[in-house]
Amino acid sequence: MLDTTREIVDGLMQPLATVSPKYFYDARGSALFEEITRLPEYYPTRTERAIMQRHGAEIARRLGPGRTVIELGAGNCEKARELCEAIAASRFVALDISEEFLHQSVARLRAEMPSLDVRAVAADLSAEIVLPPEVPPEKRLVYYPGSSIGNFDPPQALALLTRMRHLLQDDGALLIGVDLRKDVAVLEAAYDDAAGVTAAFNLNVLTHLNRLIGSDFSLRDWRHRAFYNARASRIEMHLEAVADCAVQWAGGGRAFARGERIHTENSYKVDIEGFVHQLDEAGFKRTVVWTDERRWFAVVLACP
Repeated sequence: MLDTTREIVDGLMQPLATVSPKYFYDARGSALFEEITRLPEYYPTRTERAIMQRHGAEIARRLGPGRTVIELGAGNCEKARELCEAIAASRFVALDISEEFLHQSVARLRAEMPSLDVRAVAADLSAEIVLPPEVPPEKRLVYYPGSSIGNFDPPQALALLTRMRHLLQDDGALLIGVDLRKDVAVLEAAYDDAAGVTAAFNLNVLTHLNRLIGSDFSLRDWRHRAFYNARASRIEMHLEAVADCAVQWAGGGRAFARGERIHTENSYKVDIEGFVHQLDEAGFKRTVVWTDERRWFAVVLACP
């Protein structure tokens, strides 16, 4: 907890305050994100699912049965259930930072698929990924759907992809979803929906911080902001102070002026060629790419 407090406080005390997006995911944040994935503006989840359904037979043929599926950021495990059924997986290991939500999801999956060996691992993907020793090293499939790799800046993304490669032997594979560049209006609507669910998700991080570091953020002092940064090719999410305010936490605090922001998330949008090159740098030398008809999203199978 001391390391967590230090990380959060260090981010808040930067000239341009930041909070890691991993702190979105307490139990309420995880539930809000599941709601986001069902919103009409939020195209990634349904577009990725359509790609998986359209090309599922080919994916299953290329992977073969008996895989150990290791999902990073497993959330509600719904995508993994569909994948494990499609490829006749023998084991499933769910990794997520939201431990309470993860164990609820894994319990539900065990009830739905009693023949599948299911494990839960609470994990921070920004650190080394450590699997239980009983997970076999061979025939692993690392699964990272939902374009979550876009939350990492390019050097961080490369580092994470490299850590994924280290989880695999030569018979292993990575199945990953990535969000592609597209019309700015489509992108911005996906991160600032009309119902305000994404705004609630963003603001909830302050409630989580209050519990983690004993701060006294008031949600009434902040509003959600999301916009596309064309130069960096990313959506940015911020919390913006609507008035001058001061926030205290154990051992310190900070004053925020009206209009000052806390940067809470990036979501990078990529081109396929650049992402395949990044995979190659991480040690994945063979790739197969599937996209939807509008080329809004891609699912990539990458092998050593």
